[in-house]
Amino acid sequence: MAVNINKETCIGCGACIDTCPVEALKMVDEKAVVDAETCVDCGACIDSCPVEAITL
Repeated sequence: MAVNINKETCIGCGACIDTCPVEALKMVDEKAVVDAETCVDCGACIDSCPVEAITL
């Protein structure tokens, strides 16, 4: 299972991408997108999101 990113809430700041220890996140069309196969569910990105757009 991977984290979920709410595309409506995501502001495209990139904070989650900088925080991810396994580089499972990238920007697509100015929104964060998670690679479910790479994500290890550590939750680091959740705490880094200023608009709470990421959940487990």
